[in-house]
Amino acid sequence: MDAPRRIGNVELPPIDQVGYVVRDLDATLTRYQHLFGPFTCMESPLTGVLYRGKPTDVTLRIAFGSAGNLEIEFIQVVSGASPHREFVDAGREGIHHIRYRVPDCDATIAALAGEGLAPIWYHDMGFAKFAYLEHASRDGVLIEVLEMAGA
Repeated sequence: MDAPRRIGNVELPPIDQVGYVVRDLDATLTRYQHLFGPFTCMESPLTGVLYRGKPTDVTLRIAFGSAGNLEIEFIQVVSGASPHREFVDAGREGIHHIRYRVPDCDATIAALAGEGLAPIWYHDMGFAKFAYLEHASRDGVLIEVLEMAGA
C-alpha cells in the first residue's frame, strides 16, 4: 500500500524510487533486465551541483526501470565528485538512496534538518530540484527529495 512515511515528525509521501550505485551499468542491466526492465538509459552531465557545499560538475550514466509503482535507478559514475563517487570509493556497491517526491524541496529539507538530516547534494535544474540528505547515525542509505515543477 502506498502509505505516507515518517522520519521523526516529518510526514513524507510514499517512497517512489530506490537508487543503486553500481560500478558497471551494462553488466548490472544484463543481470536485472528480467526483474526491473525494460530500462531507460541516459548519460547525465550535471554542472554546478552543490556537493558538500561546493559547486561541482559530474557525469553519471543512469538507467531507470520499475517494480510496480516503484522506480529502480542504477547509477554509474563517469566523472566528477558526487555522493555516488564517494560511495564507490568507499568500496561499496548497491542500495544508495531512497527517494520521495515532495511538493516543496526546500521546505522538506528544512523540516528534515530538525530530524538531524543534512543536505550533501543539491541541484536546481529549473524543471526539477533535488537533494540527497544524510544522517550521521544512519546506515549510510541517503534520503533523496525531488520536486518537479508544476507537479
